[in-house]
Amino acid sequence: MKNNTEPESKKLVTLSNALTRAGCTLTLGEKRIVMLAVSKLNPFKPVPAQSFPTKITAAEFAESYDIDMNTAYEQLKKAAKTLYNRSLTFYEPAHKRNGKPLKPLRIDMRWIGRATYHEGEAWVELVWWFEILPHLMGVKKQFTEYQLKQATALRSIYSWRLLELLMRFRSTGWAEYTIEDFAASMQATEKQKANFNNIKRRIIEPAVKELVEKDGWVITWQPITAGRRVKAVRFEFSRDSRQIGNWKELDWVDEFAQGD
Repeated sequence: MKNNTEPESKKLVTLSNALTRAGCTLTLGEKRIVMLAVSKLNPFKPVPAQSFPTKITAAEFAESYDIDMNTAYEQLKKAAKTLYNRSLTFYEPAHKRNGKPLKPLRIDMRWIGRATYHEGEAWVELVWWFEILPHLMGVKKQFTEYQLKQATALRSIYSWRLLELLMRFRSTGWAEYTIEDFAASMQATEKQKANFNNIKRRIIEPAVKELVEKDGWVITWQPITAGRRVKAVRFEFSRDSRQIGNWKELDWVDEFAQGD
């Protein structure tokens, strides 16, 4: 399903919703290299029992993100280097003790265990941390999936993060997040979180505008208030009818989307 020969328009990004949430701290450069690498994995194949390498060439990176070769390799190398030092944090339910629920388990892990660079041939190879593979290759039930092409034109990390939040609920056409969850997913600053108008002007409006203009979305949104306080944000969305042929939905993904 996913291999190096597929055209950019058909490459799919598939990752667990837990990983989508945990990965919200990635920079735009790191996000680009991770999602291009993920699009080369096959989520339907058995998960390898050990670490798994994925090679990305500067030519692939340049084609995917519409940049020149020299810039592509420098961005690729820099992102791979910083990604090596990145970690993810998951929270999983814990067992009860004496009939009382325990606090969730916190799990920290790396994205990759090794990054290899080849200056002369302009490629980077990432070796995925083996415990992250089930979140990338279809073992976890709750998944987000979208075409890589939908994100390659995006120049704002906020737009990419919003795209993933919407795609988790694409079968319903609407999504609602508490303001706390939304701010955390967007990695909003303390200053932004202190005043909803900052989230509106700096995050929501620019992200919606870019998705509408560059990826053919029709998006409306509104704040949900409790008294004078914004408690949640609700989005209603669809793809422009001219864009529908460029993406596909999988029932096995949608079946679990609202249950996350």
